[in-house]
Amino acid sequence: MSGDTRHVVFVSQRYPPEQGGNASRIRDTATNLREHGWDVTVLSPVKSYPFGEFERSRSWHTTESDEGITVHRFWTWQPRTNDPSIVNRLAYFLVFTLHALWWLLRNRGRYDIVVTSSPPITTELPGIVLSMLGTPWIADVRDLWIDAAVALGHIAEGSVPERAARRFQRFALRTADRISVTTDATTEVLEETYGPGLEHKTVLIPNGVDIDDFYPTGTDERPVIVYTGNIGTAQDLHACVRAMARISSDEAVLRLVGSGDVEPELKTLADELSLNGRIEFTGLVPRQQVPEILNEATVGVAPLKDTEALEYAMPTKVYEYLACGLPVLATGGSHLRQFVEDSGGGVHVENDPDRIAEAIDALLADDAYRTELAERGHEYVLDRYTRDRIAERLSDELNAAVDEKT
Repeated sequence: MSGDTRHVVFVSQRYPPEQGGNASRIRDTATNLREHGWDVTVLSPVKSYPFGEFERSRSWHTTESDEGITVHRFWTWQPRTNDPSIVNRLAYFLVFTLHALWWLLRNRGRYDIVVTSSPPITTELPGIVLSMLGTPWIADVRDLWIDAAVALGHIAEGSVPERAARRFQRFALRTADRISVTTDATTEVLEETYGPGLEHKTVLIPNGVDIDDFYPTGTDERPVIVYTGNIGTAQDLHACVRAMARISSDEAVLRLVGSGDVEPELKTLADELSLNGRIEFTGLVPRQQVPEILNEATVGVAPLKDTEALEYAMPTKVYEYLACGLPVLATGGSHLRQFVEDSGGGVHVENDPDRIAEAIDALLADDAYRTELAERGHEYVLDRYTRDRIAERLSDELNAAVDEKT
């Protein structure tokens, strides 16, 4: 800390060039907070996700500068398979968490506030310890991680791991000075699940988009349906691949940009459906290439699975699609459905290959319809969900949390 400048430390399991909405969200938030006068430090593991995409690191601790943001990367266990065991995942989470806690304890007095971003909930451990020692702490809860893990079959409902995770989460939320969430509905679920009294310290900090990077250029030349992000179990990409075998257009391509646990399954499915050439797997791409990829597309898909645990999820990619003037085709998630309807920037259909295929056909067949959706969605995002506006709101909450403990 120096002078009147305040210093915030983010603890995040992922940071670019790693993949995922939260990696880019943390970076964009950090960048915009700097513009609002904050010194920003990020604690993150060595580059590990998607698993197997990065070389194993032998460095215990490295420091780098990313446009004025100080990034400390700590060694952790790096799983090497697309779908690692629970033991491998826990090692990946916990080793980093302990290293982050060590750094925070060693550097107490050099920062004003800590923000831990979850999932995973293990990142909240340093926040608990620091809060007990008097450091302001905001627990950033982006989605209902435990509920999703149960719904997607990663842990059994009622099992010892689930009960332990919920006890830990309850204690963490009650210890935090503030809880930030991306949707109002998440606040309601947290209150129902972890008991009353959380609402008074919960603040809404929605996802958003950096409009300096994501904006329309109108360069699409062929019918391309694009998906960007984690190719994981929460997304109903199997239904999208099956839909491609049922659409009317012989030219349309489904371009999957990213990597993840279920990518091998999707490749096998595409082969079984004889969709060679119709499904493109790009693998990981540099973050700065994503806006260009979106502007080369015709429709952006956000296919959440239809499960209660994902009812309140709001994928960051949707804001990026709309910012680039790309109409959205979405499935699953009541909050996602409501957002698409409110924005007027796309369509929401059932998680069924036939319904998805019908929606794709309707969008590809009508240029005027796509343009209308694109214009409405673009205007909606610019009015409400720019990263700069959201960072200003977060800056106010950070300052208030620090002032309350000073």
